[in-house]
Amino acid sequence: MGGNLSAFFGVVSLVTALAAALWAVLRLRARRGIATATQRATYEVLHTAGLAAEPLRAGLDPAGAAKAVRHLRALVGAAGLALADRETLLALDGRGAHHGDQLLAAARRAVGTGRSTVLRESELRCDLVDCPVRGAVVAPLSADGRLVGALVAIADGQPAPGLVQATLETAHWAGDQLALAELDSSRERLARAEVRALRAQISPHFIYNALTAIGSFVRTDPERARELILEFAEFTRYSFRAHGEFTTLAEELRSIDRYLTIERARFGERLQVRLQIAPEVLPVTLPFLCLQPLVENAVRHGLSRKPGTGMVSIEARDAGAECHITVEDDGVGMDPTTLADGIAELAGSDPTDDPGQHVGLSNVDERLRSAFGDKFGLVVETGLGSGTKVSMRVPKFHPGVRANS
Repeated sequence: MGGNLSAFFGVVSLVTALAAALWAVLRLRARRGIATATQRATYEVLHTAGLAAEPLRAGLDPAGAAKAVRHLRALVGAAGLALADRETLLALDGRGAHHGDQLLAAARRAVGTGRSTVLRESELRCDLVDCPVRGAVVAPLSADGRLVGALVAIADGQPAPGLVQATLETAHWAGDQLALAELDSSRERLARAEVRALRAQISPHFIYNALTAIGSFVRTDPERARELILEFAEFTRYSFRAHGEFTTLAEELRSIDRYLTIERARFGERLQVRLQIAPEVLPVTLPFLCLQPLVENAVRHGLSRKPGTGMVSIEARDAGAECHITVEDDGVGMDPTTLADGIAELAGSDPTDDPGQHVGLSNVDERLRSAFGDKFGLVVETGLGSGTKVSMRVPKFHPGVRANS
């Protein structure tokens, strides 16, 4: 009896397993039926192209080429595929490694002439009796009008017209990705140059004023002078740090506090400061030195020309997916008609001032737009005798943007 029960349950288990397998197959077929063959093919091509694009966007180097080449081979449908720069064969996937010297020579010719070519079997002779390589298609890679390398598709037989066309189109697409890589690199260099320019604008007048203020306390209040020197040292250390295009709101506010401490030593009770900072936005990432110029403009070009007491207000609010920041003063303001294209070099609005002594808000506006998109630039509200309010929106999270330590 026990044996019969075991056999019975064994049969039940087998039937259950077969039923589950059949159900899985039916579900898979049903899912496949959702998309047509053309749609699935489109998805496969775009997915593979995306996998190849990411390493290419880092530039044409051995590491990126090694990651991209197998995906490019899948796009072309070749037996083997190689990527070369102007001098070396960077990576090869699939067949044809023993033809490396011949492929490199062909790639160099393509880079030199800017013309694609088809290699015949007679040009790819080797000592292997059963070598499957019978031809190759060589297409130059052009990035923004410059020839930077070549793509080589290797064929088992005589290269068919379809392989030739696929190679040419893939090379053109890969060149576009490399051009985007150079554009990204240029933007990064520009951003670094703008930060350097901003530091150069800040340093002359602020250093002079800070040292003058500190000097005034050396005899009368040595302890105060010592504290101001330490604040000045920390401020300059942060402002002239050698790394990082981004920082956190918390770090930027610490630097601003040091700046205001030194400015209060100059202006005394004339300078009043009001802070309203939501604690949850302190970790938000923003471009390095993007708040400091706003505060400096408020102090120098709003309050320094105003008789009596002036107020600078700094506010940072949590706004869902964004952080909203404003810097406002009740100083002399300016004529709104001088604001060109929605944002201008506010500090240059007074023709009697030395232009070299100003901190440009356009620099901050451009870096915000470059980092987060055009909708994240500065908004300026001002009027003669009505003070100035400068606002910015910063996304709490943005791809590729993170604070540097």
